[in-house]
Amino acid sequence: GLQFHQGIRAFKALDRTVAVKGLSEREVPADVVIWPIKFNEVGNGLGEIFSAIQDKNALVVAFLKANGFTDGEITVSVPAVTDRQALDYADASKLPYRYSGVSVVTVYTSHVDRVREAMNRVAGLGRQGVAVMGDDYQARPEFLFTGLNALKPSMIEEATRNAREVAERFAQDSRSRLGKIRTANQGQFSISDRDSNTPHIKNVRVVATVEYYLSD
Repeated sequence: GLQFHQGIRAFKALDRTVAVKGLSEREVPADVVIWPIKFNEVGNGLGEIFSAIQDKNALVVAFLKANGFTDGEITVSVPAVTDRQALDYADASKLPYRYSGVSVVTVYTSHVDRVREAMNRVAGLGRQGVAVMGDDYQARPEFLFTGLNALKPSMIEEATRNAREVAERFAQDSRSRLGKIRTANQGQFSISDRDSNTPHIKNVRVVATVEYYLSD
């Protein structure tokens, strides 16, 4: 009977656990940027539209090269031209221009600061007749951080260490001793903009969940 009672006590002691979370965060600069420069062109002749788009593509490429970008960082998309009179809902009599064309010149580069400087000068394209569609959602620059693998080991270590500190405080408050780890889950890494005004600065975050045994 005594052995059975001691066995029950040991079993219950093993059931005493505490689950805690540890956080690790880093602020890092974006290391890649995708910058689409999008503009629209209208006209009544297909040849007119394509000729105007070609000329303006050349102006955009020249602008980008003048700001230090290379051919390998610049991509010119195939223009998308719409015959607005062919649309079912279009009233041809009210359309001043039959054709509408959209072109996108995209910069893909690791020179993030160079892109940010060029964005401040893009108004110069407007003076050359290129109306850049800056308010279009699809034309917004996308800043990326690709160095997560280099951060993972130190961030997981920090998150786990923070979790243990929380568990130790809990054990002290409950007059217990912290035992071995029962389960551990590092969680998922998330990368987000620090805020809406600085998308080129990223916040990297991970939460580790660790469950410890407690003993008297």
